Amino acid sequence: MSSTRRGYLAGAALAVAFWMTGPVQAQSDIATPAGELTEQAFGSETAPVTVVEYASLTCHHCRDFHVNSWPEIKSKYVDTGKVRFIFREFPLDNLAAGAFMLARCSGDMKWYSMVDLFYKNDDKWAHAQNPLEGLRSIATQTGMTNAAFEACLSDQTLLNNILAVQKRGEEAGVSATPTFFINGEKKSGVLTPEAFAAIVDPLIAKAQ
Repeated sequence: MSSTRRGYLAGAALAVAFWMTGPVQAQSDIATPAGELTEQAFGSETAPVTVVEYASLTCHHCRDFHVNSWPEIKSKYVDTGKVRFIFREFPLDNLAAGAFMLARCSGDMKWYSMVDLFYKNDDKWAHAQNPLEGLRSIATQTGMTNAAFEACLSDQTLLNNILAVQKRGEEAGVSATPTFFINGEKKSGVLTPEAFAAIVDPLIAKAQ
């Protein structure tokens, strides 16, 4: 294990996780599950196209995809049963790792809401003078208590599980975010709705 990974929230002060800036390390091709963590998946399991996105919550390109592309893609492809979309954690720094931990601690029913809040309010935590308090403020909006907040960020097992998801991504060839695997084919960078359609429409037609 690298010295950088040993530094991740390891047994200790919460503030460390938010002031270090070193990169984190995370297994996974399109078929590999998230291990100990529940897959955050949207859409029909029988959809002809499966998309896996590896993303970081402190990644501006990931935020742009989530805010500008995802709503249209979800409505046109995911909600209609054409695409199954799986989101996997790939934190680029300690702050993103902590935010992902909070999203997981909020529970599967609130996970999406928490991630959505983090992306849409990144100026209040990712770029704030006090990112820890920014995260705390956003977490409380979903009903998380202060005690639960601190307990979550001290959960080394949860952190290890998130880093394991990231490691599977690295082994599949992920080196930047966002990275997508569309029916197993790797695509890096932000996908506009138009670019997404150009890739998946032929796959859907082929499956019909």
